[in-house]
Amino acid sequence: MSDARQFLKLDAPFRMMRGVLAQVEIAYETWGELSAAGDNAVLLFTGLSPSAHAASSPGDPSTGWWEDMVGPDKPIDTNRYFVVCVNSLGSCFGSTGPASIDPRTGEPYRLGFPTLCLEDIANAGHAVIESMGIARLHSVVGASMGGMTALAFAMLHPGAAEGVLLISSAARSLPFSIAVRSLQREIVRSDPAWSSGNYPPEEPPTVGMRLARKLGMISYRSSAEWTVRFGRERATDEPDRGAFGIDFEVESYLEAHAVRFIGTFDANCYLYLSRAMDLFDVCDHGGSLEAGLARVQAERALIIGVETDFLFPLAQQRELAEGLKATVPDLDFRVLPSIQGHDSFLVDMDRFRPAVASFF
Repeated sequence: MSDARQFLKLDAPFRMMRGVLAQVEIAYETWGELSAAGDNAVLLFTGLSPSAHAASSPGDPSTGWWEDMVGPDKPIDTNRYFVVCVNSLGSCFGSTGPASIDPRTGEPYRLGFPTLCLEDIANAGHAVIESMGIARLHSVVGASMGGMTALAFAMLHPGAAEGVLLISSAARSLPFSIAVRSLQREIVRSDPAWSSGNYPPEEPPTVGMRLARKLGMISYRSSAEWTVRFGRERATDEPDRGAFGIDFEVESYLEAHAVRFIGTFDANCYLYLSRAMDLFDVCDHGGSLEAGLARVQAERALIIGVETDFLFPLAQQRELAEGLKATVPDLDFRVLPSIQGHDSFLVDMDRFRPAVASFF
């Protein structure tokens, strides 16, 4: 299978919020064509675990993580818009991160990688569009961690995007979500195979990653959805796992998702990206929420929240909408009654497609 990924290599030092990288490579994918005026570009930031492969393309026909949203005649219509999706700095799908080789040592960075902030990911995304000669985006878009990164982009580069679309996002992480992610990181680090971050790539801390992913899945969906979806159905196709094995379908569901995850994502990258979400705070850019959001110089914005999202509660999207009113003349706030919790933007297309399409 061909690979649609492209790479921007920056040989000059890349200054981060809390460190410096001697050189950086950012993986990204594109769809559509940039207009002659260069005014139809859309920059898309991802959540914690996806790659830059948001949608299929001739270069990579495999299904993307936002396949129903990006493409010809879809809400983010690539017949009209030039879409750029970047793989986050610090990730393990082509961009420089803890699993990448440190040119100074010839070994992976591992925990020698500088502390990662979402602002660093935002600046890496800006470097990508700058390399294409794009002076101003039609819009910057992100959901979950990607929404926080898109907000960081809009604050760090005022006026660089005409529109801002933030989905299931926040100005900062609340204690509950910090607690969940902190426990996930502790689970990974408690796996003896993690070996203080010095595990061989072929022998990752699979037990820790499997359990951390299960906890993550519990926080991504809602109790109401699982009641409807699983009830108390018993698992029928699980092998004998001893006295305390898998009895229920919901347990089988968590196990299946966890097993799929552990073979695809690097543990150190997971730790760095998870902590970056906790470190982000709009108040770091001006001393208050109002001052930080006042840096956003967009013509319009759409904020979308989900009633059943308890990882990024609806009050956090309402806070963003209220705070951005002062500087964004055309602002819309949508509350969706999706039952799938935080993951609704990935699965409840019947509600999310019309909402996103209205912005575009």
